[in-house]
Amino acid sequence: QVHLVESGGGLVQPGGSLTLSCAASRSPLEDYVIGWFRQAPGKEREGASCINRSGRRTKYADSVKGRFTISRDDAKNMVLLQMNSLKPEDTAVYYCAAIRTGGNIHEPCLPYASLYNYWGQGTQVTVSS
Repeated sequence: QVHLVESGGGLVQPGGSLTLSCAASRSPLEDYVIGWFRQAPGKEREGASCINRSGRRTKYADSVKGRFTISRDDAKNMVLLQMNSLKPEDTAVYYCAAIRTGGNIHEPCLPYASLYNYWGQGTQVTVSS
């Protein structure tokens, strides 16, 4: 089973940028659909973005569309989440998650946390002046 470790979180001013990394080990990343989720204090975990196995189909929550970009490099067993124009409401713990899928690598991903069965430990992102 895949093991996921997030990094890259931190404190950033509004309007700033961060890139989160999700490093996978113990199993080839190419077998997994990957999602980035976030959870703010007192709120439910929400899907921010996901990327399918081919890397050609992505989805974004409306709240991050146009500001966040997800990408994957299976050769490096890495998934990135580039976050630009950050807002205070982006403050949350960010998690990457994986689900192993068979079949067509071009099938779209789905940003629903209940579908994913492998999770990292999370990385804190705080957007504040």
